[in-house]
Formats: sequence, structure tokens, C-alpha cells
Amino acid sequence: MTARFVTVTGLPRAGSTLLCQMLAMHPEIGCEGQSSPLCNLLLGIRRMASEDQFMLAQLDNSFAASYGHLQTAMTGFLRGWMQDSGQAVVVDKNRAWLHCIELALTLAPETKMIVCLRELGQIYGSIESQHQKTILLDTIDHLADFDRFGRADMLFAKDKVIGAPLISIHAVQDLPKAVQDRLYFVRFEDLMSNPAACMSHLFAWLGVSSFAIDPDHIEAKLVPESDSHYHMKYPHTQHTAIKAPKRHDISPRIQAQIETAYAWYYQFYYPKYKA
Repeated sequence: MTARFVTVTGLPRAGSTLLCQMLAMHPEIGCEGQSSPLCNLLLGIRRMASEDQFMLAQLDNSFAASYGHLQTAMTGFLRGWMQDSGQAVVVDKNRAWLHCIELALTLAPETKMIVCLRELGQIYGSIESQHQKTILLDTIDHLADFDRFGRADMLFAKDKVIGAPLISIHAVQDLPKAVQDRLYFVRFEDLMSNPAACMSHLFAWLGVSSFAIDPDHIEAKLVPESDSHYHMKYPHTQHTAIKAPKRHDISPRIQAQIETAYAWYYQFYYPKYKA
């Protein structure tokens, strides 16, 4: 039986590591948990094929057959990466997947995506708090020399760690309903306050058997993430129990700027939010 392909994507500092820990506890789900290169590799294959002169020449003369070869090869690459563990679902984690959902569905039509969300001010606050703990190291985007407002502004830029996935989340409304139905949004706050109910509903959506999650006993068995790759700015700590994190204090000016710039996000995903 071919395993069903599921991805974990969404915003940073929004509980994806914890979510993967709990997914991995289910006996029918395979989830290594660390950020995977699979999406980037498939994008690389597409770019390479699009520029290869032999590929383009074949498309000129026999489009259907040559395009079919490409789709079969890329599908085989994805399926080969998943491997056959005998589990019903294989989970691949990468924030880029949300941007590539239609590519994923072309290669694996059964694809489902779990999108991690969190109140944006607290995402910024989590990143800034960790930066202050490691202030002797610069970020991978060289943001250490900015003041706090400037650093927040840069983090939300369209090609940066918060801004890039936000653009993909905003673009969801333009997707056909059949594609939107493949997305499952998990809010960090809900995952913290009622993890058992959240995971029960998620397991049902994934089509696996019911499985009870005990918030006080979470297994920490994921493959460790490379935190040094991110200059220790985005730690991926595995916890053995769920405990709501302390709320980060945010400058009112920064919080107001975030809420104003991303009013659509609060309207869609946090309609009852009050600063």
C-alpha cells in the first residue's frame, strides 16, 4: 500500500516541532520531524528541466510523451523519498510546501497540508526574545544591527522568515476550493490550550485511527533539527509535556504596526483576537 503524503508547513515559531512530535506518536504516521529538503529538491528539478535544452527540444517534438516522462520521474523522486515504512501516512515538514501545494498535488494527488498559525505579535516576540538570548551572534539574514522596530519590519519582509510564509497564507484565498480543502489550519494557541482535542480532530481529518494524546506525556523521538544552521535563533526544542509558554511583551508600536499591516490575517484566522 502506498503511503499518503502529508506536509507540515506554515509560520515559524508556531508549534510545528510539537505538532510533529505528536504526529510521530501515532502508529500509522511516519514523521521524522526535521525540516526536509524534499520540496527544495523538487523545485530544483523543475528549474533544471525548464532550462535543459534537450528537455525543451523533446517537448517541441513530442510534448505529451516528454512531459509524461518528467511527471513520472518527479513523482518517482517524491515517492522514493517517502520510502515504504508500512505506515498509512508519511509527513514531510518544510515551510515552502504551502507555496507549492499545486505542484505537490500534481505529483501526489492525495496530498494534505497542515498549516501552523500563531498570533503574529507573539511570533515576532518569540524570535526577538531568542535573539536577545543570543545577541552576540548575528541572524542568518544579518538583522542584528537593526533596532527592534527595524528588525521586526525586516522579519515581515516578503522574502524573510515571517513575511514569506505569510504571503503564501494570504494567497490561499485565490486557490480553487478543491485545493483549499486539502489544507488544515492549526492555531498554536488552540494546540497549547487543548492538545488532545486538536490532535483527535486532526487524526480524523488525516484518515487514521483514533489515538489519545496525553499532554503530560509527549514522546521526544524526532530526528534533531540543526539549530546551528539558523545561528541558534530558532531553537527546535522537543518537550515531554505540553506547557503553555510565557507570553512575550511586545512594544505597543510594533504590535499596532503588525495588526494594521496584516489585518486580513486577524480577520480570517483570529477574528476574536484582542491585543
